[in-house]
Amino acid sequence: MAVSENRARIGVDVGGTFTDVILQTADGGVRIRKVLSTPPSYDRAVVEAVAGLTGDERVAGVVHGTTVATNAVLERRGALTALVTTAGFRDVLELRRLRIPHMYDPFWRKPDPLVPRRLRLELNERMTADGTELKPVDETDVRAVAAQLRAAGVESVAVCLLHSYRFPEHEQLVGRVLREELPGVTVSLSSEILREQREYERSATTVVNAYVRPLMGRYVADIRRGLDAAKVDAPLTIMQSSGGVMTSDDATRRPVLALESGPAAGVVAALWMATRLGFENAIAFDMGGTTAKASLIEAGAVSRSREYEVGGSLSSGSRLMRGSGELLRIPTIDIAEVGAGGGSIAWLDPAGGLQVGPRSAGAEPGPACYGRGGEEPTVTDANVHLGYIPTGALASGDLSVSVELAERSLESIAGPLMLSLTDTAAGVHAIANARMTRALRSVSSEKGRDPRDFVLIAYGGSGPVHALGLASDLGCRTVLVPALAGLFSSLGLLFARPEFHDVHSCHLDARTVDPAELSRIYEELEARVATPVERPERIRSADLRYGGQSWEVEVEFTGSLADVLDRFEDAHERLYGVRGEPGSPIEIRALRVAVLGPAAGSSNLLLADDVRQGGGARAATFDGETFDVPVRTRASIAEAPEPGPLLVDEYDTTVVVRPGWTVRRDAATQTLVLERL
Repeated sequence: MAVSENRARIGVDVGGTFTDVILQTADGGVRIRKVLSTPPSYDRAVVEAVAGLTGDERVAGVVHGTTVATNAVLERRGALTALVTTAGFRDVLELRRLRIPHMYDPFWRKPDPLVPRRLRLELNERMTADGTELKPVDETDVRAVAAQLRAAGVESVAVCLLHSYRFPEHEQLVGRVLREELPGVTVSLSSEILREQREYERSATTVVNAYVRPLMGRYVADIRRGLDAAKVDAPLTIMQSSGGVMTSDDATRRPVLALESGPAAGVVAALWMATRLGFENAIAFDMGGTTAKASLIEAGAVSRSREYEVGGSLSSGSRLMRGSGELLRIPTIDIAEVGAGGGSIAWLDPAGGLQVGPRSAGAEPGPACYGRGGEEPTVTDANVHLGYIPTGALASGDLSVSVELAERSLESIAGPLMLSLTDTAAGVHAIANARMTRALRSVSSEKGRDPRDFVLIAYGGSGPVHALGLASDLGCRTVLVPALAGLFSSLGLLFARPEFHDVHSCHLDARTVDPAELSRIYEELEARVATPVERPERIRSADLRYGGQSWEVEVEFTGSLADVLDRFEDAHERLYGVRGEPGSPIEIRALRVAVLGPAAGSSNLLLADDVRQGGGARAATFDGETFDVPVRTRASIAEAPEPGPLLVDEYDTTVVVRPGWTVRRDAATQTLVLERL
């Protein structure tokens, strides 16, 4: 689809270390800029980069993906938040679920809740599961609670009352009174955030929304003011964790939906590229400066999840790893994330063992080799010493890479380890790979998929550096490195579609329910999802489970009810390895709709020539052996396979072609295709 009104569109992805901006003109041409992020005022880098790219270009829209909300949860720097709930449910947030991520670790402790107990207040009201009002809300009690919260100086309030997912009247009354009594304090109602059963999941999701809402509101407002000052008056939309976009106003009201917006954009771009190259099954791998992310693309579609846990040692939607972070019940692309990126710091534990991450040097001060004051060794410093990353100007020229500074930082751990700098750097690289393999296996083998049946799509500033080592560990024989790999997530923002979701919780016998009743509920849901988009696409799905189970499997609701049940049983067997006996009872626990608008960007990208000039060679170490490796540009790579070792230096990354692999260039997409010999 052509860009609206023949105007340009801009994608902006903010990471922990770099901010990536891509401008797509009406004819498909692109302009790019990669600059250091500016924590804690991340909006400053966004506005400066956008203003530097637009010039006289008329802009139709700015699409933004950010990890600002995620980082606020990870670093515990969100708003001072309170929870108002039904009497008797004050401790749901702390009791959590019976999930222990480290079964054999007797010293493991569950994380402290985002809301301390003193700020979890109860109301003596009660609604039954069938909507009967047992105890009405007393406004006097609500105003007394508001007085307590005012005295405590809270910045945000989450309200989660029993059964409000079906009957929100009590919650709406409480919300109205709290907003009257607490001007300037944001109030998040669970009936507006998550209309689903299960008290802990609903409470936790609403609390996270409240926790990051003031921060996200200020952040979006600052970007809007900066864009207006730069005379970029285009609408600002925010990427959701589900891969769609929402308005900036909705993002400030429900920021929990955008918690994984940056990583989701990369998966959207990976799907676009895999489709163009004819690969139906792929693992998207994104390694940036702070974290590494992985997601599965199967049968030409992204893998999705309704639950996501953020803040643990492994943030993911996997049910095999639970309890170490904050559980969110939101529509999301199934992405596993670990704290291993180019800026991850290498350190020695009390026993003298080498560790990598999750602490990162970020953008300030950044890896030691950047010369911005960092002294601790990072993965990037190790890769510079190994010869994988070139010295000199990096990205837009805002910083320069120094091998001397990288080696000086590595000496701090090489001495205690009694290893050479090269062996130390190789160890840092290998341990980072081992940490990232956890994310890759979380989305593949832990879900019953054999990674050898998938190609690996590597992007992010550090992804192409580590891709082949990870592919060898997984058994993948093909790795794809797209053009603009270091800015790939910002590219994915341009392909995102407006997206809206709603859900109806229920408890129906799938084998006896009247299909007409299901159609009626779906029609009500679709009418409730008011969408400002033209020609919307509507997708129906349902959560099903065998009778007596605690967890559901979501399947698309198309065709007859019998077809839906067959798809559920197939999905259950693929996910868990078992299938119910013929005639086993099956329950429908929720009906869902997703409404998608049309894609706004053009998929016909005209890529610029290489910015960095290749040629010559540099020393690089692979498996303990040092080679004099040719340095090339992407444009110089032939369409026929060439053997490694090779280094392909680019504006935003370096593609490391290890010995035992070949590389060729796909002329249509400029993608590098690496294959194992």
